[in-house]
Amino acid sequence: MPRILIAECKQEVSTFNPARSHYAEFRVVKGADLLDFHRRTREEVGGALSVFAEAPDVELAPSYGASSNTSGGVLAAESFDRLLQDYSSAITAACDTAGGPVDGAYICLHGAMQAANENDPEGALLAEARRILGERIPIVISVDIHGILTDRMLQLADAVVVYHTYPHIDFYETGARAATLLLKILADGVRPVTARVKIPTLARGDEMITATGAVGECIVKAQEIEADERGLAAGVMWGNPFTDVPELRSNAVVVMDGDEETAQTLALDLAQRFWAHHEKMQVPLASLEDAVQQAAAAGTGTVVMMDAADATSSGASGDSNAILREALHQGYGGTILAPLVDPVTVERAFQAGVGGSFRARLGGAVDELRYQPLEFDVEVRSLSDGKFRSESFGWPWDAGKTAVLVADNATLVVSTQSVSLFDRSFFYANGQDPRHFDMVVVKSPHCEPHMFADWCAKLINVDAPGSTSANLPSLGHTICARPIIPLDEGVKFDPVADVFRRW
Repeated sequence: MPRILIAECKQEVSTFNPARSHYAEFRVVKGADLLDFHRRTREEVGGALSVFAEAPDVELAPSYGASSNTSGGVLAAESFDRLLQDYSSAITAACDTAGGPVDGAYICLHGAMQAANENDPEGALLAEARRILGERIPIVISVDIHGILTDRMLQLADAVVVYHTYPHIDFYETGARAATLLLKILADGVRPVTARVKIPTLARGDEMITATGAVGECIVKAQEIEADERGLAAGVMWGNPFTDVPELRSNAVVVMDGDEETAQTLALDLAQRFWAHHEKMQVPLASLEDAVQQAAAAGTGTVVMMDAADATSSGASGDSNAILREALHQGYGGTILAPLVDPVTVERAFQAGVGGSFRARLGGAVDELRYQPLEFDVEVRSLSDGKFRSESFGWPWDAGKTAVLVADNATLVVSTQSVSLFDRSFFYANGQDPRHFDMVVVKSPHCEPHMFADWCAKLINVDAPGSTSANLPSLGHTICARPIIPLDEGVKFDPVADVFRRW
C-alpha cells in the first residue's frame, strides 16, 4: 500500500509593492483538515485527491497546506521562518504517525514567492522536504505558469507539472495530472528525466492568453507531449515579472520517461516556439490622459479601464487612485465604479454609518510613494464584513470590513485588505453591477472573457503607475539576471537544454 504525503504552499508576490506580506494572511490547514478543505474546492490538491481516491490501496499522509489569501508584497522574514518551521513540523509529524514513512510526495507550489530573507522560497521548502523524506522518495510538484523555476527546485523534485491555462482555469486538472504522474512513478516504475530551457524574456499582454494568444501554440504542443506514452509533463512558464529574483525568466520544460535526448529535443522546440512570438508578448498601453479621453468619447455602454499596474492578484497594493484622479481632472461626466484598499477610510465609514457623510482622503493608503490621496466628500451607501465567495471558483474570500462610498459620479468599493479582482465578485458582493456604470476600473491584467470583455463597449489597457505595471522597464528590477527582454536591448537567444534527473 503506497503512502503518499500531501503538502501545499502557495503565494505570489510583487517585489515592488512597498508593504510586506505576513503569515497571518495565509489560509493554513494541517493534517486531516487539509484533506477536508480540498475535497470541497477545485484547486490543485483537490484534483490530486480525486486521482488518489480512484487508485487501489493508496494511503494519504496529509501534512501542511498554506495559501496566501491574495497576492502581496515580499513575505516578511519572520513570517517565512514561521511558515518553513510549521511546514517542516507538519511533514515530520505526518511521517511519524502510525502509518510510518511515506513512499512518495505531492507538493503543490505556486513558484512566485519571495521572502525578505530568501529569494527562492520554493527551493527552500523542497530542500526541507528532502531533508525529512530522504533522497530516494519521489517528489512531484505542481506550479503556476507564472512561477519562477529555479535550478534548486529542479534538482530536488523528480518532476514538475505546470498549469496549461491563462487566465487560470485548470487548477484542479493540474493537480490531477501531478497525482497521475506520481502514481506512474510508484506503480509503473517510470523514471522522470527533465529538460529545461531558459528563455530571456518577461512576457505580458493578450498574446499570453492561452486560448487565443500566440502562446497557445506552445500549450497545444505541451499537451501533445503529455499525450504521448513516453511523455510525463510539459509546459512553458513565463514567470511573474514583478517578483524580482535571480532566476526570473521564461522557461520551457519537458519531463519524459527515461528519454533524455527526446526531452531535450522537445524542450528546445517548445522554447523556440515561445521565442518566435516574443516581440508580440508585451501589451500596448494607453496613457492615463489618453485612456480617459477614449472613455469619454466611447459613447454608450461600459468602458473597462484595465489597471493591471495595481493588480492585487499579481501582488499589487490595491490602493491606486490614479485612473480616478485623471477622470476627475478631465471632468469625466459618466458614472465610475472603482475598487480601492483603504482601511482608515473604511473605519471612518463604519463610524459614520449607512447614509452618513464625511470628508475622505482616498488612495495611497499602502503605496504612499506612487499615490497621493484624493480629498472629497463621500456618502456611505453600504457596509459589510467583506466575506464572500468568488464568482469564478466559489472560493471563500475576505476583504475585511468593506464600505461602498459615493462621491458625485464615482462609486467606490473600499476594503480593509486586498482580494483578487480577476472576476466581478467583489463588486457583486457589495451590490454593484458593472454593467450599470459608464466606466469600470478593473485591477487585473486579464479576466475570463465573459466577465468584462465579451459585453463591454470598450476595453482599455491603461499605463498607470503601480507595482505590477505591464510597463516593465518602469519598475526598476535590480536582482534578475540580465540581459532580458524587455528590460534590455539586443537580447540574443542561444538555447541550451539543461537536464535534471534523480536516478
